[in-house]
Amino acid sequence: MHEQAPPGAGSPPAVRATPQQLVDRAAALARPGTRRVLGITGAPGAGKSTLCAALLHALGDRAALVGMDGFHYANAELARLGRADRKGAPDTFDVDGYVALLGRLRTPPPVPVYAPLFDRALEESIGSAVRVGPETPLVLTEGNYLLLEEHGWSAVRACLDEVWYLDVPPDVRERRLVRRRRSYGHAPEAAEEWVRSVDGRNGRTVEASRSHADLVVHLDVPEASGDGIPG
Repeated sequence: MHEQAPPGAGSPPAVRATPQQLVDRAAALARPGTRRVLGITGAPGAGKSTLCAALLHALGDRAALVGMDGFHYANAELARLGRADRKGAPDTFDVDGYVALLGRLRTPPPVPVYAPLFDRALEESIGSAVRVGPETPLVLTEGNYLLLEEHGWSAVRACLDEVWYLDVPPDVRERRLVRRRRSYGHAPEAAEEWVRSVDGRNGRTVEASRSHADLVVHLDVPEASGDGIPG
């Protein structure tokens, strides 16, 4: 893991790392008898879901994943609020519910905690789909707005022991996002328009929160093997 000089005063350290180096760093947090909560953030398409999948595969029962996306407002509620055309924006989530769950996960009770899961095929959340046992030492949580300060998101940061920001060039992220939307049946033109208008705007919001991370990560993964269907 190669640490680079921060781009400016007050900036978090930046590293260029392989997935295995990040697995090793996460494993150091997953100590039996403790509970740590590690946040993985970055703009849409940065590869958050892909990295979390690699961490889960490597750490096995030492880790569990609770995604921020499980707290999307339901489509019916977005329609009622008039926000259906901007789903995924900072004010389209149950932030208080997410913070409450992170609080329970941070000081685990002697029973399992169940979390919701966002199903991208359905475009809806499924309640109580993720089990986090009391013996699990590391909880991963990933999402766009873990470092945001507006719309109540500032309460999230205090629930996280460490936050990594995945930094990826915008053009790479946009290609990934278009592929993801097309993989779920969206027409090419509609997919490109959504990425430009909705994901692009949300991405600029996320990028502005970068300085609040503990670590900025430039992931060394070849584009052909590493972009998958990233979050």
